Amino acid sequence: MQYALLIYTRRGYGEELSEADRAAAYAEYLAFGEDERCVVGAQLEPTETATSVRVVGGRTLMTDGPFADTKEVLGGLCLIEAADLDEAVELAARLPAARLGGTVEVRPVVRR
Repeated sequence: MQYALLIYTRRGYGEELSEADRAAAYAEYLAFGEDERCVVGAQLEPTETATSVRVVGGRTLMTDGPFADTKEVLGGLCLIEAADLDEAVELAARLPAARLGGTVEVRPVVRR
């Protein structure tokens, strides 16, 4: 089954880390991407680069910035293959964000 791992971190959390800790976390993300269960992963640009789109009354409305202004921001995502939720949670716990003050949301992907 496929699961999406949505990686949330505090704004600027990487800047709080020492150079060595930042390099170690980056290496862990790269290693995670090499795991055969990782289908695809992507780091997102900062929320300041986001554009939110909605359609109201047939008109497309665009707003600069993320959909919601929160303390934690969606910083990246991974699509994984896992046998069950337990395995997906085990993989999510390996991501540096999970132990560096962030959250990794695990969500099953709908099969069509």
